Amino acid sequence: MAKKEFTFRGKNIQELKAMSVEQFAELCNSRAKRNLKKGIDKKFMKKIERASRDSKAKPVKTHLRDLIIVPAMIGVKIAVHRGNTFETVDVNEKMLGHYIGEFALTRKRLSHGKAGIGATKSSTAITARG
Repeated sequence: MAKKEFTFRGKNIQELKAMSVEQFAELCNSRAKRNLKKGIDKKFMKKIERASRDSKAKPVKTHLRDLIIVPAMIGVKIAVHRGNTFETVDVNEKMLGHYIGEFALTRKRLSHGKAGIGATKSSTAITARG
């Protein structure tokens, strides 16, 4: 069985890459459409174009977590700031129309460990070895 080709609102990737940002905005939901109508930072888009041409390029660093992913960003590595570090995100076609910040989580996963000495009433009976 043949692999199904990816489409976004009935358009394949080649058609999407040929579109302008304004045309792509018409295919997105209303929140993304309003955001894209304001325009995307021209300096950032130049960095994206440069990175898409060079396959071995470093990830493009950004603090813009509210950036909508457009077809020009497919295949580019973007390092998104997550508060203290940058998290690298490989943009693929399934991310179109989403915010880039959705893929770089700002909080760590909670992991419960053992209680430390003095954390519970019973742990006060344990002597600390030093």
